[in-house]
Amino acid sequence: MKKLLGIQSDLTSHGEKLISAVGGFLGIFIILYITRAFVGETASVLIVASMGASAVLLFAVPHGPLSQPWPLLGGHFISALIGISIRMLVPDMLLAAALAVGLSIGVMYYLRCIHPPGGASALAAVVSGPEVHALGYLFALVPVLLNATVILLVALLVNYPFKWRRYPVGLARQSEQAGEARSKHGSIGRIPRRDLEYALKSMRSFSDISEDDLEQIYQRASQHALTTKMSADDIQLGHYYLHGQLGSHGVVRRIIDESPADDPAKDMVIYKIITGPEQQKTAVCTREAFAQWAKHEVVFQDDHWLICSPDHEA
Repeated sequence: MKKLLGIQSDLTSHGEKLISAVGGFLGIFIILYITRAFVGETASVLIVASMGASAVLLFAVPHGPLSQPWPLLGGHFISALIGISIRMLVPDMLLAAALAVGLSIGVMYYLRCIHPPGGASALAAVVSGPEVHALGYLFALVPVLLNATVILLVALLVNYPFKWRRYPVGLARQSEQAGEARSKHGSIGRIPRRDLEYALKSMRSFSDISEDDLEQIYQRASQHALTTKMSADDIQLGHYYLHGQLGSHGVVRRIIDESPADDPAKDMVIYKIITGPEQQKTAVCTREAFAQWAKHEVVFQDDHWLICSPDHEA
C-alpha cells in the first residue's frame, strides 16, 4: 500500500526540515509584501500561490533540477507571458486557462526550464481578475519575474551557510572522493557517464535527478559499502554473507553449523564457500573473525544475489 501511494522513506534530519521551513517563511513573507504594493491584497494572494510551490522546491529540494535558477526564472516568466497572450487571444476563460497551462508545459520542456509552479503563473495570468489584466505584459515582469528573483535571492542567502545545501547546485563542492572516482573518460565508478545519460533518456519521461546527483549517490554508497562492518551477533546459522561486491568478484559464504560460546575465542562457526575460486570448500573460524570478513548479508532470489535490507527476515 505504501508503494502504491508513493510513500517513501524520509531520511532528512530535523535541522534540515527546520531550515526548509524557515526559508519558505522568509521567501513568501517578502514576496507577499512586494506583490501587495503592485496589485493589491486580494490579487496578490492568488499570484503568490505559485511562489509558494516554488518555495517548496527551493528550500526543501534545493539540489533538484527543477529548483535551479533557470527553471525558476524562465519557468515563471515564460509561462506568465504565455498566459497573458492566451488571455488576450482566447475570450473563453476556461479554454484560455487550459491552453495557457498546456502550452507552458510544452514550452518549458523545449527551453529546458521545467518548473511546476510556472504552470500556476500561466494560470494566474488568465484568471486573476481586472487588477492583473490591467497590467498587461508588465505582469510577467512585475510581479512575476520580480517575485522569482526575490525568492531566488532568499534561497541563495538561506542555503549558503550550510555547505551541504549549496544553491544553486553549481556551487556545490565536489568531494575529493567523487573527483578521484570520475575518470578522464567520464566514468562514475565502473559505469561510463554516457551509460547513465542513456539510462535517464530511456525512461522516456522527465526525471528530477541529474547525472551529478547519480554520481554523488553512487560515490557515497560505494564509500559506505567499503566501510560497512558487521558484528558477531549479526552472524546467524543458515544465512549467507558477502565479501566484496555482487558479481564475479564477490565471495559468498554460508554458515552451515555453529558452536556457540560466551567466550568469543570459543564461539565458532563452520561455513561453506558458495561462490568464488574455492567454491564448495568448508572451513571453520570464530564468529568474530567471520564478522570481520563479511560485509553484507545476502539472499539468492530470482537467479540473483541481493543484499538484504536491515529489516530483512530469513
